[in-house]
Amino acid sequence: MVSISALQDITKSAKEKNAQLIAVSKTKPIDTITTIYNTGQRDFGENKVQELVNKYEMLPKDIQWHMIGNLQSNKVKYIAPFIYLIHSVNTIKLANEINKQAEKNNRVINILLEIHIAEENSKSGFTKKEITEVLSNNALGMLKNISICGLMGMATYTDNQTIIRNEFRGLKHFFEELKATYFYNQPEFRHISMGMSGDYKIALEEGSTMIRVGSAIFGDR
Repeated sequence: MVSISALQDITKSAKEKNAQLIAVSKTKPIDTITTIYNTGQRDFGENKVQELVNKYEMLPKDIQWHMIGNLQSNKVKYIAPFIYLIHSVNTIKLANEINKQAEKNNRVINILLEIHIAEENSKSGFTKKEITEVLSNNALGMLKNISICGLMGMATYTDNQTIIRNEFRGLKHFFEELKATYFYNQPEFRHISMGMSGDYKIALEEGSTMIRVGSAIFGDR
């Protein structure tokens, strides 16, 4: 069940830290999303391409859609015409395909580089070493139809807040290192997407600029 009061509280917390709330609407029906939309929320996140396309077609066109889940290269073409930001770019192959599809649509698509910060091996993302090598050899710099806007990370699924805080803090420090070394003259590189329903408060304290919150707003799935 949708909690408007929770939405308002989370939005307020984000704004106090100059951060942005992405309302994670995956699996939620159109009427539920419309309820949230009618409060003024315009940024929504989805993790499955087909569901995202369907919702884009049925909902107002001033919504900014965020792809937050694992994205297969062969499905990029379906969201390339309209996607606002892809949070989960975790391979060079995927970055190349996004660039290719963006060029076909005469667009520059905003992306975040997903960094593996959690203890669980099941979480995806570049290692810090991998992304440093990628940036050093300019493998992404030649892709003119993508705009690298920052980093994304998912913390370990644990009740240990010290572990979560250290992972978020580490991502913030790594972001600052990359900004100073590779993106110092690129103002678009300014986002750190970290924090979900269970840990967004810690993420905001540690410098998140985008929190991805679903169940705290929409209720449990």
